[in-house]
Amino acid sequence: MTADARPTKRKVNPKKYGELLANALPRVIRTEAENERMLAIIWNLMKKGEENLAPEELELLEVMSALVERFEEENYPISDAPPDRILRTLMEDRGLRQKDLVAIFGSSGTVSEVVNGKRAVSKAQAKKLAEFFHVSADVFI
Repeated sequence: MTADARPTKRKVNPKKYGELLANALPRVIRTEAENERMLAIIWNLMKKGEENLAPEELELLEVMSALVERFEEENYPISDAPPDRILRTLMEDRGLRQKDLVAIFGSSGTVSEVVNGKRAVSKAQAKKLAEFFHVSADVFI
């Protein structure tokens, strides 16, 4: 989630948020296993759709995304490569298929064209991909 996409004030119930934290146990990620565990929790939250998440879930998503982003930036630097190659690598690393990105692109045809380098990624799509993969939107443009 980018800073400009965040609401300025989010009413978070401390008790509910505390319960979510106790279940998720977010902490600084040091191993790939910890990273995979956090990614699984993030994925489960994202499947609900951001508009369907409670304020406490949004807060947890933001915290965990920051932790994953930090770990992945330190451990998986992305070299200069065409956006479609970067996208395919990110998908492969996470065991994703094209159908997993339909929500971002709007159709399976568009996903296929982008993944195969036949269509450029729009700025709006790059922002969504950046949020989804916890990387800078610049890698897709």
